[in-house]
Amino acid sequence: MARYTGPSTKIARKFGEPIFGADKYLEKRNFPPGQHGLASKRKKSKEYGQQLKEKQKVKYMYGILERQFHNTYVKASKLSGQKGENLLILLESRLDNVVYRMGLAPTRAAARQLVSHHHITLNGQVCSIPSAFVKAGDVVAVRERSKSLEVIQNAVASATKYSWIEFDSKTLVGKFLNVPTRQDIPENINEQLIVDLYSK
Repeated sequence: MARYTGPSTKIARKFGEPIFGADKYLEKRNFPPGQHGLASKRKKSKEYGQQLKEKQKVKYMYGILERQFHNTYVKASKLSGQKGENLLILLESRLDNVVYRMGLAPTRAAARQLVSHHHITLNGQVCSIPSAFVKAGDVVAVRERSKSLEVIQNAVASATKYSWIEFDSKTLVGKFLNVPTRQDIPENINEQLIVDLYSK
């Protein structure tokens, strides 16, 4: 199972956003990493550079690598509607992201680990595939033997609620009510730049 395992703060500083979650080091050093970090912040990037940067940001944000991201884009482009919005909807429908949105994990990386370590069920069956797509009406829950995990309890205590997910914090069972609209997704993403990049 391929995933990014490098430094997270360095990547977050590159984009100037806490894409991996709250980061106290990013707050202290909110400029690009490297010897010429402050100088590169003042430098304007060209159109292609902006498009590539946006794609890389979204890849890191959702924790997937190049081939899987491209395959998701191809799938999104075959759906009716706007390609950029379809891409974000597919990314939001991944099981690891739904677990994160339910508030069972503090970050998407932690949610991915919960799924791959067999702590999560999808419609009553254990699912260890983080990239599995969740459909409207699907029920996502924590396995009975995993409900006492400290990481889950701590995350649920400070969870944010989202309109497209119904979640019971007592039973740790959630329901994916519907796919979110573009306006519902809170991340700072310019999906049109990604579409323009792949359209070249």
